[in-house]
Amino acid sequence: MSNTLIKTDYNFPGQKSVYKGKVRDVYAFKDDKLVMIASDRLSAFDVVMPKGIPYKGQILNQIATKMMKDTEDLVPNWLQSTPDPNVAVGEACEPFKVEMVIRGYLSGHAAREYKAGKRMLCGVAMPEGMKENDRFPEPIITPTTKAEMGDHDEDISKEDILKRGIVSAEDYAVLEDYTKKLFQRGTEIAKKRGLILVDTKYEFGKTKEGKIVLIDEIHTPDSSRYFYANTYEELQEKGEPQKQLSKEFVRQWLIQNGFQGKEGQEVPFMSDDYIETVSERYIELYENITGETFEKADVSNIEKRVQENVIAYLK
Repeated sequence: MSNTLIKTDYNFPGQKSVYKGKVRDVYAFKDDKLVMIASDRLSAFDVVMPKGIPYKGQILNQIATKMMKDTEDLVPNWLQSTPDPNVAVGEACEPFKVEMVIRGYLSGHAAREYKAGKRMLCGVAMPEGMKENDRFPEPIITPTTKAEMGDHDEDISKEDILKRGIVSAEDYAVLEDYTKKLFQRGTEIAKKRGLILVDTKYEFGKTKEGKIVLIDEIHTPDSSRYFYANTYEELQEKGEPQKQLSKEFVRQWLIQNGFQGKEGQEVPFMSDDYIETVSERYIELYENITGETFEKADVSNIEKRVQENVIAYLK
């Protein structure tokens, strides 16, 4: 197996704190800089799997940073530099405590809720008579609260967000506007690659100056779902599952093996061969989403490589 980056434990010059998320570790510095390291950890159903996926962190980081550059004319973002394949550096922000999920199609969580008979999701009505993976008449925004490590993100309506004062009405209007613009651009980028951007989530933060910016990842297979455009209509007509580019294939494998992140359930054993196939799928995702050949970084000692590149950048 290739070497993977499962955990980081750095003490960089000028570092003041570190936050460890499900996949990314964020190092904060005295000069309001953030160094975000994308690990090879795999999270599904809000649970981190015991084994890492080779090259996953590099793939997520490189897709996200590329997509930020491709959308910065529309929406400002936090990104300043990428000193290492697994690392993004940017401006420290106060994150909003909601994730802006936007859905163009009835898939994933929305489809599961629909199947259970629900016709409202996060305060938004879903039309009657839809089948799984049908397109919504208009994309719908279905926010979730941002969970702490180990907790589950929860659906929430715009009304509840405003009522509970999680986000001000003025700021929420900006988050909605940015979400729609990013999804439209993401849809156009995907179309050029022969893909459909099905749904995705965006996270935003506020700079010291009070400017709202896009943070974290964007249009990656961990935060988004893609279908292949050329087979979409045919598969829908036949009522067959869509071939998709996202980590949904991992979720489906876990469900088949009796795991959905519920209490008392154990994560099924992932063999090295299975891990290898997941890594290959992520590389396929990268190449399809970006239209570029994936170049594997040197993983003989990822911890050391990351450390040296970050320190060289900070100097």
